[in-house]
Amino acid sequence: MTHSRPLDVVIVEDEPHLAGLHREYIEQNFHLRVVGIAASLEQAHALISEHRPRLVLLDNYLPDGQGVELIDSPLLKSYECSVIFITAASDMETCSRAMRSGAFDYLIKPVFFQRLQASLERFMLLVNAIRQMKVVDQHALDRMFNLPAGESSSAPSTKGIEPNTLEKIKRFFSDHPDTHWSVDDVVDVVGISKTTSRRYLEYCVESGFISIEMLYGNIGHPRRLYRKCPDAAE
Repeated sequence: MTHSRPLDVVIVEDEPHLAGLHREYIEQNFHLRVVGIAASLEQAHALISEHRPRLVLLDNYLPDGQGVELIDSPLLKSYECSVIFITAASDMETCSRAMRSGAFDYLIKPVFFQRLQASLERFMLLVNAIRQMKVVDQHALDRMFNLPAGESSSAPSTKGIEPNTLEKIKRFFSDHPDTHWSVDDVVDVVGISKTTSRRYLEYCVESGFISIEMLYGNIGHPRRLYRKCPDAAE
């Protein structure tokens, strides 16, 4: 077990519930510490200048501009900081710009925890390798830069998943197999917090029990709706 200080992280995301969900997940599962959450580019510049984090989880669509602009900024180029770009933008131009600007990874919303986990595992592998190795060989470089994102556990993590609560949620969807439900509906029926509900819903999506549909309103603020997969086991 490492006794080093956790790495500082800044989350740039203007959806508070999603930012909170990311914060809870990464602090529970990785040697990382969220030092601030920004809901705009202006707030992001201030937090990054103050804390000089090692990692930024960066949304693209923000009230005062696009997050991809931040990757190119002298602020991030001036010191060692990696960016995991998380956005609803799936166009190749945005993806290509983020990668050319040096984004460590690019995740398209809705982000599944399994995919976020894979990205963070690759980031931690890189950080640990930089700390430990003074001389690298080809094998070490391949591990650092060419590790496929899917090389994490194929099964969704059961950490924080309580069987009785999971059964209540599954029963709810099984009783209404043809209806799409929001996270607020699950909160009302099961009686758990919105953050906890989202964790269970993401688990059910990753395990193939329910599917997800994005209902887009304002740009950058899609609403997630969930429905039981027709072929999912009861």
